[in-house]
Amino acid sequence: MFRKVVVCLPLTVLLLTVAEAQQPTKVSRIGYLNATSFTSFEAGRAEAFRHGLRELGYMEGRNIVIEYRYADGKQDQLRGFAAEMVRLKVDAIVTSVGASTRAAKQATVTIPIVMKQDNDPVGNGFVASLARPGGNITGLSRVAPELSGKQLELLKETIPGLSRVADFATSTSTGHSQRLRETELAAAAFGVTLQFQDVLSPKDFETAFREASEARANAVLMQVSGPVYNPRRRQVVELAVQTRLPMMYRNREDVEADGLMSYGVNITDLDRRAATYVDKILKGAKPADLPVEQPTKFEFAVNLKTAKQIGLTMPPNVLARADRVIQ
Repeated sequence: MFRKVVVCLPLTVLLLTVAEAQQPTKVSRIGYLNATSFTSFEAGRAEAFRHGLRELGYMEGRNIVIEYRYADGKQDQLRGFAAEMVRLKVDAIVTSVGASTRAAKQATVTIPIVMKQDNDPVGNGFVASLARPGGNITGLSRVAPELSGKQLELLKETIPGLSRVADFATSTSTGHSQRLRETELAAAAFGVTLQFQDVLSPKDFETAFREASEARANAVLMQVSGPVYNPRRRQVVELAVQTRLPMMYRNREDVEADGLMSYGVNITDLDRRAATYVDKILKGAKPADLPVEQPTKFEFAVNLKTAKQIGLTMPPNVLARADRVIQ
């Protein structure tokens, strides 16, 4: 036989319990500073960041508020947004690329800044070293020394008799010298001649393609900086098809836009991992004590429709290695 037991708590305990239950959940405010425009690509990156936050127990509107700002490539607007975030007294600023990190750095030396990606955090002066950032900036780097070698390896396996590769890049971009050295070393190892084409502005693309064709390049490495390349992505893809030049891109999104193939850092993974830095900072960690992490995930994508357009047959062993194949 069961007996019903009634426990009488003191009034003070009951009042304390009710008071604790009524305590509002702390709502953290995060600044999300993007140097470019709001596109489907950038929307995907923002969603990956939010997904990372949700995995850690953060829900927008409940215990976290994110202030999104997109500067459309305008430096004055970017600096203005960074200053606005300081006035809003956000708990941390998340930056998309080097330009937005620099704007945030100029706006504050106290609010923690989390880089979602950067090509050269040390060379850009954002951190003292990857292991010991030393200031109010930390986050993730895109530095991956083996990347150029892997791209050339895939081109070598795809194109019989590959001997000359045009390297489209921007000499004024951060990290360019280091990346070029790594690419030259990889080219020498594969017995490939590298033809550097400096693309400083969108108008240089047509010249670069013409000179690559005249020099009888067998393929192209696309390493042009984002601010120069992104607004002309469609034009570049079309020029590559017109000149029938197999092109290796850095991002899967280029292949989804009808580029031939890409091998590069999984940007979505970096976006998601940026949330872990925000979580640690909100829990009291100092950016100076959080080492900058390098990429751990890479992806290889191939567009078979584009391959057919330029008369290229993708070897089965190469397709077998692809993470994404677009028919």
